[in-house]
Amino acid sequence: MEFEKLQGIIESVLNIGPEEITMGTTFVDDLGADSLDIFQIIMGIEEEFDIEIPGEAAEQIVTVADAVEQIKNVLNE
Repeated sequence: MEFEKLQGIIESVLNIGPEEITMGTTFVDDLGADSLDIFQIIMGIEEEFDIEIPGEAAEQIVTVADAVEQIKNVLNE
């Protein structure tokens, strides 16, 4: 469920199709996201899931799987 919602956020921010987004996809290398794109994705995650991802945790997000893991970590706190 987290992956599907995250996929929608990434599609919206980067204007790409869902087929380009897998758990192993990296935001910078695979999707060409810059720091502003990543910030917008994290803001979208926080809004969609009604959570707050700490700055140091956000800096660790490199792949889609990392983002899903952070979402799960915060939701399970």
